Amino acid sequence: MSKKILFINQEITPYVPETEMSLMGYNVPLNIQEAGYEIRTFMPKWGNINERRGQLHEVIRLSGVNLIIDETDHPLIIKVASIPSTRIQVYFIDNDDYFMKRQMALDENGMPYSDNGQRAIFFARGVLETVKKLRWNPDIIHCQGWMAAYIPVLIKKAFKDEPAFANTKVVTTLFSHGLEGQLGQNFKKTLEYKSIKGTALSEFNNEFDYTELEKLAIAYSDGVIEGSEGIKSVLTEYAEQKAVPMLKYPGQDFTEPYKKFYEVIYPEK
Repeated sequence: MSKKILFINQEITPYVPETEMSLMGYNVPLNIQEAGYEIRTFMPKWGNINERRGQLHEVIRLSGVNLIIDETDHPLIIKVASIPSTRIQVYFIDNDDYFMKRQMALDENGMPYSDNGQRAIFFARGVLETVKKLRWNPDIIHCQGWMAAYIPVLIKKAFKDEPAFANTKVVTTLFSHGLEGQLGQNFKKTLEYKSIKGTALSEFNNEFDYTELEKLAIAYSDGVIEGSEGIKSVLTEYAEQKAVPMLKYPGQDFTEPYKKFYEVIYPEK
């Protein structure tokens, strides 16, 4: 049986403008699927996504869950669409407060949203709750972008006893461009969920920024990939310090290096 890879992407073209990350959000799942893997793909339903043009529609059977973030209920809405000319189906995580009427990381004035951290938490938990409902157990979860940075610690701590993720390995891709601004002084407290307590977060600064968020992802990942050139040395050095296997930037021909790296992280039994 082919390995099951769950891609949790921050951006995927053609739903958002082409960037280094959105192109990788498209190309990595496509190439890995064509290489014989079984995949599922998720991304946020950013407010700048044209639902009619993208032919998104709500999946009622997957929607309706309420997630409590910072002591407030937020309804989870799941939408789906298929990327034209491919066999890739994309699941979108949506919510009126966090995504529906808002841009991506920056608002209309080019300023970071003050609750970007909470948006990332909602997205990450929303993905994993939806995967459970799909009854599709991934062998590897591949996270691309800061919006997916909360996934590794969720898998290793809060969801470790869930049958869907009992044997799941997590890979995080780092990019040279990240999130601007701070995530707030109380963000570290907001990260606490189920068995994710203060002890699991004790080595991280109280004031979270992009670097601290990526360090959290690295600490709980089974492997790290350099998705672009110019990754911050503080992140690559942190991965080395944690003895996390790392795939250096492989260039444009990434499919074979990624496949080999998956085999290192999740070898054939």
